[in-house]
Amino acid sequence: MWTNWSGGQQSRPRATDRPLDEAGVVAAVLRAANRGQRIRPVGARWSWSPLAVTDEVQLDLSALTGVVAFGRDRVRVRAGERLQDLLPELSRRGHALAAVPRGDGVTVGGAVSSGTHGSGASVGSLSSLVEGVRLVDGAGELRRIDGPDLDAVRTGLGALGVLTEVDLAIGPERIMMAGEELRALDELLDEGFFETHVWTELEVFPDGQAMAKWANPVEDDPDEPERGVAGRAVAVGSAAAVGAAVGSAHALSRVVPRLAPALRRSASRWSGSTTGPAYRVLVAERPVRAEVSEWAVPREALGHALRELAAATAARDLVPRMPVLVRVGAPETGWLHPAYGRATAWVAVRARRGTAFEPLFGLVASVLGDVDGRPHWATRHDWTAPDVDAAYSRAPDFRRVRDRLDPDRRFASPHLDALLGP
Repeated sequence: MWTNWSGGQQSRPRATDRPLDEAGVVAAVLRAANRGQRIRPVGARWSWSPLAVTDEVQLDLSALTGVVAFGRDRVRVRAGERLQDLLPELSRRGHALAAVPRGDGVTVGGAVSSGTHGSGASVGSLSSLVEGVRLVDGAGELRRIDGPDLDAVRTGLGALGVLTEVDLAIGPERIMMAGEELRALDELLDEGFFETHVWTELEVFPDGQAMAKWANPVEDDPDEPERGVAGRAVAVGSAAAVGAAVGSAHALSRVVPRLAPALRRSASRWSGSTTGPAYRVLVAERPVRAEVSEWAVPREALGHALRELAAATAARDLVPRMPVLVRVGAPETGWLHPAYGRATAWVAVRARRGTAFEPLFGLVASVLGDVDGRPHWATRHDWTAPDVDAAYSRAPDFRRVRDRLDPDRRFASPHLDALLGP
């Protein structure tokens, strides 16, 4: 039995292949083709959607790891490499990725294929850093793609082939100072919080308060207190203490909801800042396993979207028990990336594992879909091919590339059949 990270997706593959190298990937695809079977790659199991689910052949890429080559401005890595291993390795060499996702347990191939992102008005996702890939197509042929088809491969959903190596743009590592502060959501939006800092994130509570988190490169003395979002000096504190205080408040407020306002006020007293490489200060642990439905809405629609979502969930007694996570990102060129062609705000609604999340997520899809939202492919959604066609002008181009790289739909699945068509 295969399960994803949250336990919400399960399957019983007929067979599982775990290749040790690129030749092993080719062999696995050819073997599946000779038997008339479909095959789906799987990375770190962090998708909440059924992208990796299959009852035929599962291709476990966990052994396809490591850095292949370093250049001045790019790194080539195997697709099964996890960010938690890659980011420290880049740091040791004085380099970093411009995009640092909130969770670093994902694989490079999975993050690129699903559009996994970090947060920052001028920062794209992992997909935006891709400068070339090697993949095995549906006929078992190894291809190098770095030309016109690259924007199809960026956020390819595992429908075009099996990524084996990925070239990512890198830059010099910058030390970041990160801080957090509890503020009123409306004030943060009015003050242009997301445009004020290089990295930003909000955790929005039902009472209109938000835990604002931000980070900027250290340009001056790192021991000098950073100015908070309202211009107040924020003392440099222990990241562990801040995380423990805020995390404990969140956890206890879920158990005793009536204590939430007081607990958030208590947590805000711990608000401070910490300094270090981006991969240390921007990555958040995930102590609570939850289901997630995240939507990419036009950046300019964020305030309206959050107000509509709060009103709709309150009216139907479906207020999320976990704070709504809000991030932002730059426009993307990947044809099926949720941020394709527009500055984007990401709104993630979370529900604890074991709760009946379907009514809440259905409402979220309705409200955020009405403001031209697009679902993050790795999270819970109910979109089908007509929705994709209506939202993505390059969907026909993506299908043409798919027809060339996988005409027999070797990498298809029931989920992809519904999402992209047969």
